[in-house]
Amino acid sequence: MATTQEIEFGESAARAQRAADELPELQGEKMVLNMGPSHPSTHGVLRIILELDGETITKATPDVGYLHRGDEKIAENMTWNQFVPYTDRLDYLAPMANNVAYALAVEKLFGIQDKLPPRCQYIRTICCELSRISSHLLGVGCFAMDVGAMTVFLLTFTEREKIYNLQEALTGARLTTSYTRIGGVSRDLPPGWVDQCRKFLREVVVNIAEVETLLTRNKIWVDRTRDVGVIPKDVAIDYGLSGPNLRASGVDHDLRKKQPYLIYQELDFDVPLGSVGDCYDRYLVRMEEMRQSVKLVHQCLDKLPGGADNAAKEPVCIQDGKITLPPKGKVLSSMEELIHQFMIVTTGVNAPVGEVYFGHENPKGELGFYINSRGGGTPYRLKIRAPSFVNLSVLPHILPGHLMSDTVSILGSLDFVMGECDR
Repeated sequence: MATTQEIEFGESAARAQRAADELPELQGEKMVLNMGPSHPSTHGVLRIILELDGETITKATPDVGYLHRGDEKIAENMTWNQFVPYTDRLDYLAPMANNVAYALAVEKLFGIQDKLPPRCQYIRTICCELSRISSHLLGVGCFAMDVGAMTVFLLTFTEREKIYNLQEALTGARLTTSYTRIGGVSRDLPPGWVDQCRKFLREVVVNIAEVETLLTRNKIWVDRTRDVGVIPKDVAIDYGLSGPNLRASGVDHDLRKKQPYLIYQELDFDVPLGSVGDCYDRYLVRMEEMRQSVKLVHQCLDKLPGGADNAAKEPVCIQDGKITLPPKGKVLSSMEELIHQFMIVTTGVNAPVGEVYFGHENPKGELGFYINSRGGGTPYRLKIRAPSFVNLSVLPHILPGHLMSDTVSILGSLDFVMGECDR
């Protein structure tokens, strides 16, 4: 008589045999998998509905909107300066660049973009390029960590912390800077800031070289990124990609060169391009962009009007009491200045009727602001062109045909921020 163990063993063997007999019938069936919205490699609350045949992706559908806050509608109830803090929350890895982009759009509406003091323009350019370095450091560090290179993450974050120290000294905040004002910036460079910045620039190039030593010829890194997530030039253009993701596909388009603003036309820098458009190219383009940003900041510091300590007392805001806040001393001693400050703070700067669009070369791509004004101190309509939102639109095209594990590499190489995508 068979024992209990023998009976159980026989039943287990029979189940295994039945499963093996059914395998040919299961071939070709597909599985639907939710990647996110809570997932460490989606860099925020992004959900991708993946259809899998084995481990091969056959269909990918991004599902965005989990972080939607209605920024564009909020803008209709905010004065021009009151909306500046909301721009911090777009690409929160480059808040100062967002501040500058929004201010330039409003200044274009007011027709004062060419009247900005030179020192203000140089400071804004420095802020934008430091933001680019900071954003790319985090982008490359998280990309490498997703693929398995933890040391790179620690190296890049060490340098990024130094940029946060500079931002804190300049703006009073590390993350949500709210630095610009319509017509200028909120404050001048503090004493010693230029020397601290130069020290950081000398140190970060060493870090960039160290990261390249760890990654660029690393076999695991190359195997996980080369010929993965290829975006051909025509596809990148068709989907409206911008920034490093577009240039990695070989498209020579950089708004700092094509439509110069601030003082970029006076500076010398190169625009790095890729040739294949894969994850590896997107990594290489960002690494070279950081070097070019270091070069740009050096030039700005060398040419800074008024020098490091602003001995010439160069202004950092346009001298118009109806657009920028008057000096505090005059507010306390002059009725006219007091009235101007009261009107600017309570009702906002009186804008002309019209509509404008301004595109800014942000670290993630073209951050654009469309403003429709019917006069008064608030916009009638405001639309934000978020580069992360546009860049993610290419996922349904490039993910099918790749393995499930390649999704992590592709997402890391696109370097998006969901706060900007969902707005």
